[in-house]
Amino acid sequence: MGRFDDDAFQAAYDKVLAKWPADREALRVPTPFGTTRVNACGPADAPPLVLVPGGGGATSTSWYAQAAHLARTHRVLAVDLIGAPGRSEPAADRHPRTVADLAAWLDALLDGLGVTEADFGGHSYGAWIALHYAVHAPHRMRRLFLLDPTQCFAGFKAAYLLHALPMLLRPTPARVRAFLDWETGGAAGLDPDWLRLQEAAAGFPAARPVTGPRPAPDALRVLNTPVLLLVAANSRTHVPYEVTAQAGELLPRAEIDVVPGVSHHALPQSAPPELARRLSEFLGERPE
Repeated sequence: MGRFDDDAFQAAYDKVLAKWPADREALRVPTPFGTTRVNACGPADAPPLVLVPGGGGATSTSWYAQAAHLARTHRVLAVDLIGAPGRSEPAADRHPRTVADLAAWLDALLDGLGVTEADFGGHSYGAWIALHYAVHAPHRMRRLFLLDPTQCFAGFKAAYLLHALPMLLRPTPARVRAFLDWETGGAAGLDPDWLRLQEAAAGFPAARPVTGPRPAPDALRVLNTPVLLLVAANSRTHVPYEVTAQAGELLPRAEIDVVPGVSHHALPQSAPPELARRLSEFLGERPE
């Protein structure tokens, strides 16, 4: 594995962040696990919306395609995961190691932001974190949207894991690009600035991500939080109909739909009209 180029990563991060609305702010929130970077936009007195990115090389900047739209009705608070690529600064002596640690990190993050309760949204691994948090602290979560969540309602496809393995074992920009090209059906259709950031994140000195079981079925069956589940029709991560079927059995207050023409890793930076419409309806904004 080649040496990680921090300058290239920071430059790529800034280029994607520049796609955010002009009123964006960079916040630094202390937590017991380190300082969390939050990219924020929207009116300070609007209802808060916490956005959690996926794993791998994803960062808070990946929400740029939705940020301006969501900021019309919400204070958007997109986080960089502690110990993952981004600008959060992990503590030297304490790292999240369990699902309970992730919940404690989000508790401290909301406290540091002065937020009592918020809407939440998550993609992929970030959706797994957010759904676990809904079970942990339903009193702090008003509504939750999940974009093609992984390990929540169905397992990974074997083919997905096989294609991801080279990138996971020895991450290089070329392997990241090859994997994304396979999953999305052609990396040429992806935003080149976002793709460059994904490649630049290869080899980032990240901590081992927290993994664990799916949220307990019994806990999901009594979850009173309204949930919008949007599954990518072209996802190669899992079988979409297995995700929708299992979620429909477990979540009592869920709206479930499939977004056509998009793959797992094309989210959230891809912004098909169907995605914007469904988020607007769910979060309470009248679509234009």
